[in-house]
Amino acid sequence: MPRRQPIHARRSAVPSLSAFDNVVLPGSSRRRLLVGAAAGAGAAALLPSVSAHAAAGAPRPLGGYIGVGGGEFVRSGRRFRFGGTNCYYLHQQSHYMIDSVLNDAAAMGLTVVRAWAFADGTEKTEHPLQPQPHQYDEDAFDSLDYAVHKAGQLGIRLVLPLVNNWPDYGGMQQYVKWFLGLADDSYGSETPHHDRFYTDKAIRACYKAFAAHVIGRRNRYTGLRYHQDPTIMAFELANEPRCRSDRSGDTLVRWAAEMSAHVKRLAPHQLVAVGDEGTYGEAGNADYPYSDYDGVDWRRLSALRTVDYATFHLYPQGWGETSSAKPGTDAGQWGEQWIRRHLRDARRLGKPAVLEEFGVRIDADRDVPDSAARDEVYRRWTRAVEQESGAGSQFWLLTSRVDDGSFYPDYDGFRITWNNEDANPTRSTARVLSEHAAAMAH
Repeated sequence: MPRRQPIHARRSAVPSLSAFDNVVLPGSSRRRLLVGAAAGAGAAALLPSVSAHAAAGAPRPLGGYIGVGGGEFVRSGRRFRFGGTNCYYLHQQSHYMIDSVLNDAAAMGLTVVRAWAFADGTEKTEHPLQPQPHQYDEDAFDSLDYAVHKAGQLGIRLVLPLVNNWPDYGGMQQYVKWFLGLADDSYGSETPHHDRFYTDKAIRACYKAFAAHVIGRRNRYTGLRYHQDPTIMAFELANEPRCRSDRSGDTLVRWAAEMSAHVKRLAPHQLVAVGDEGTYGEAGNADYPYSDYDGVDWRRLSALRTVDYATFHLYPQGWGETSSAKPGTDAGQWGEQWIRRHLRDARRLGKPAVLEEFGVRIDADRDVPDSAARDEVYRRWTRAVEQESGAGSQFWLLTSRVDDGSFYPDYDGFRITWNNEDANPTRSTARVLSEHAAAMAH
């Protein structure tokens, strides 16, 4: 694969609005990611060997597709629970970078990784999977094909979202620009063009066609079509979808019902999830994550017949749920309550639920002043998942080495690495998460 120079994939600031003036809304600052990582000429000769991860080299049996039953994930007739992670960049990087992070995931005992399966247009990505509507670049699919192949070798399942809510890698706004000529690089209630993604007929048809191409493509490394490969545990409709122009939640629920049925027809043996953050959509609630501000009604989305499991995310610092934003609020405690409420509500719905993104930054406020405090927050949250019989958790974000042998930079403050260097500042946090994965596996 050609080496790539860094390209900033930003999320523009969200205008402050009335009751949420003090909230750093998702998309404004949580992730400022690079699409690629720089690599120097001739760096391959200097790369450290990933064979040091001996435990990662032993294949682990997948045991067929993951199903659902009795409100739980099921594998080969037995309950399946997991500790996992996110690594969004697998679909765009070199085989070396893919090997590095997936070997690390296996060494940590992580059994599910969530990675993007989209890259739309030429403006927000160097190697788009869909450079133009209904056009697909087979060369650009090499990284995603290889990631599926490598994950299967290691016994790791993948969760693949099919479009981004945010402009990174094109996203929904790229579709709106393609078909309607309306460009929004930011996302606010004053510029609701983004939400036409859910209602425009041509856009919905293009999204469906892209989903069909991904799900039905034949992997050049495995020889299997994606829908034939149990390595792919689930397809997600989108990463963090929302529709702020319709606070009732109806628009997003209608879209998710249509698209989940479409994906389920294409991939009947694999699971389907929405990929939303889990906001409750309660009219009149002034607390952002429980409010209807984003037009997301988590319970209605999760209850859809063709949605197999519920997802929810957790970023209390970005949502204003901290002592500095709200005196008397503790980010760790607030997050634990968020987890327990979702898992209990999911049991009432009869659906498995996954805490599929979570993170806190060190020194972002006085609630998390150092790595020891962060470790305690993660222990508290993962313990809540275990105690409430959660189906899985996936922290944001595991990264590893890039093509010049250095580590992927910590662009958003949530990076976790797994290595044998004493200087690794996330060593203790990685151990907490590895221990959680082991507990979930039993």
